[in-house]
Formats: sequence, structure tokens, C-alpha cells
Amino acid sequence: MRLTILGGGGFRVPLVYRALLDDPARAVDELTLYDTDPRRLAVIGDVLARQAQGHPAPVRVRRAASLDEALTGADFVFSAIRVGGTAGRVRDERIPLAEGVLGQETVGAGGVLYGLRTIPVALRIAERVAELAPRAWVINFTNPAGMVTEAMAEVLGERVIGICDSPVGLVRRAARAAGAHGGAFAAGRVTYDYVGLNHLGWLRSLALDGRELLPGLLADPAALGSFEEGRLFGAEWLAALGALPNEYLHYYYFRRETLASVRAADETRGEFLDGQQGGFFARAAEASGPEKAYALWESTRREREQTYMAESREASGGWQRDACDLEGGGYDRVALALMRALSHSANNADGAGSRLILNVRNGTTVPELAPDAIVETVCEVGADGPVPLPCAPLRADQLGLTLQLKAVERATVEAAVRKDRQAALRAMALHPLVDSPAVAARILERAATEG
Repeated sequence: MRLTILGGGGFRVPLVYRALLDDPARAVDELTLYDTDPRRLAVIGDVLARQAQGHPAPVRVRRAASLDEALTGADFVFSAIRVGGTAGRVRDERIPLAEGVLGQETVGAGGVLYGLRTIPVALRIAERVAELAPRAWVINFTNPAGMVTEAMAEVLGERVIGICDSPVGLVRRAARAAGAHGGAFAAGRVTYDYVGLNHLGWLRSLALDGRELLPGLLADPAALGSFEEGRLFGAEWLAALGALPNEYLHYYYFRRETLASVRAADETRGEFLDGQQGGFFARAAEASGPEKAYALWESTRREREQTYMAESREASGGWQRDACDLEGGGYDRVALALMRALSHSANNADGAGSRLILNVRNGTTVPELAPDAIVETVCEVGADGPVPLPCAPLRADQLGLTLQLKAVERATVEAAVRKDRQAALRAMALHPLVDSPAVAARILERAATEG
């Protein structure tokens, strides 16, 4: 099979290549990279060359000179683009912060700004895929993943699937804390109920061999304190919630504390990544050779993982990430498992067979949402695509947030597609982390001026 990565000069592409090299089923035999930045593409090419050294049968890598060349003949397309680069993310975060509201990459006003900028480009990609590779599966990594997948689905239908590593990371960590070892997870003995939107979901059931584990975990402060989400939200709040939220819900449940932490920091996450990645690509381009490029990439990757969601960890008491969560990856393992399932490979070694948490069309999963709305939920995946599994109804508080955020996502898509100022204002002002339509209007105005 041939895999194409759009955004092939992206910093995390080597994680995908590492997963391909480690894949015993050898699901992919050729990887095509395309990027609008040739310097970044050359650097990542060097890193991949170093990863392939000594491998008995490395996956072939080629670089495409155009989008159309990259898409033609592809079986799978990973869309991993960042429209506006890290400099765009810096603006997305700083403009809302100047108005006293959160500006995070996918959450709050920053997520709306990023969506408005990204959706038109994602739609153009979807149109070229439909023209040049109509049977290809598109796996969307591009943030904000839920709304970008929803926009692309208008063109590609069910052949575009959004993925995120946060939900499966939560399930694995919770299972480990509840006493289910990794082998039980891999053997399919662990089952779970997770539903919501991208970066807005809840784990409501976790069972080992049919025995429910979640209530016991939620009642055990020591066990909750042994993993990231437990420390992030705190035992008292999790017991009151009766569910384990996705880590990004910290921005909603602890908005005051998180905003204070972000405003007190010397730099935003976007500014950190802008400086870190800019420095990495500059040094690696001058380093001349795969060995040095790979060493620089690995040290930069480690630092990136150590500082992930630092402002939320600071707001919840200040703690360091566990060593097992610093290895990177997540997206790559989910994507490889998804490709195996879609290509009907029997050797799906990541998780319980072909059961994955994905961003797909709702159907009847959440009856209160439109059938074509993109939700994030547990799916069974086969050669014909993912099928959402039945799940328990969302509780009132969960449903309320889900409906409000879906209204924001759909208004953002409408604004981006139709260049509709009213839809953009509605998207920004209705976000629960934006507290005034006047503030929303000023954010949009400044973003238009500075963008």
C-alpha cells in the first residue's frame, strides 16, 4: 500500500515512520511526503533516513513536488497540515489573551481562529483527493480535528476519518491504574464507553472481562493520583463527575485556574513551539547529515513531550509527566491500527482488534446531534470503514457542553466556507470560554488585521 503524508515536513512525521518500520504486517511499502516548505521536508527526510539505517527492509520514502503528484495513486492520505505555521498559532493564542480569554490551539477563541484559517485549505485538499484518489482513505490529523474532519466530510463523506491520541491514552492509563495490565488491553479483554467531540469527551465505563472497573477507580484517590488525568482533575472532582474527562476538559472545568496559569507564563505554548521548532529546523538544516539531524530531532521531541499541557499541570499543582508518557507517538499507533483495520489486515497488534476511538459521522450515536455531525466515539472498523458502537446516553451536563461546542464547530465551518462574518461572530461568541460578543468581535477584527 502507498501512504501519503500532507505536511510531510511536520515535526511528528518520524513518529509515523517509526511505527511503519516496526509494523510486523508491513502494511505500507511506500511513503510519499509532501510539504509546502522544502527546507523542513529535507530535514525530516534526513531524520527518516537515519531511522531506516540498519533496518532489513525499510519502507521506501519519496518526496512529491506537488499536491497532485502526492495524491495520485495513494491508498491512504494522512492530512497533517498547519496552515499559517507556528507563527499563526502564536497569533491565535495571543490575540484572545489580550482580551482576557483563553487562546489555545484547539480550545476557546484560539481554536475558532485556527479553524477559520484551516478549513478552506482542508476543503481544497478534499476536492483534490476526490478527483485524484477517490478510493483513498483520508485520515485527518489536522487540528482542530473535529471541525476540520466535519468540513472535509462534506466532500469525502465517510472516507475521511479524524483521529486523536488523547482518548486512547486516557483509556490505557485508566486501565493500568485500575489494575488491567497491557496484555489484557491488547487481547481485547478491556472494553470501554467513550463519547463526545474531539478534545471534549468522557470515559464513562471501563471493564475487564465484563467486570466494571470505573466506579472503584473513581473511589480510590491513590489510584487516581497514579496517572495524568487523575492528577490533572483531582480525586474529589472526578468522584463528583462520575466519569473520566479528556484532558482538554481541564480548560472548561478549571477555566479560571488555567487562564491564570497561561497569563502568568513567560510564553504561550505556541511561542515555545515556534522557538523550539524554528531552532530545530535551522540547526538540523546546517548539521548536514542524517545522524546529526536525528539526534537533534530526538532531543527536541523529548523536550516537547515533557512540556505538553504544562499550563494545565501548573494550574493543578505543578507535576511532571510520567516516564511512560514521554515516548511520543500515539497518533501514529492509532493511525497504523486504523489502516490495518481498513485494509482488513488480521494482524492488528495495537489495542483490541479493530475497536478504536475515532472522529466519525454521528449517525444515531448521540440522538440529539445531526446524523452527519462528527463525533468522537468507540468504533468497530472493518474494510468498509468505521461503525460507531452503541453507547449510553450523555448525561445532561455532558450533553449541554457537547451541543454548545458542536454549534460552535458548525458555525466555524459555515463561516470559513461562506466567508460569513455573522457565522464567525456566532462561533466565537457562543464558545463557553468567550464571555462577551463584544470581546468576540474584537478578537475577529484583530485577527483579520494581523493575519
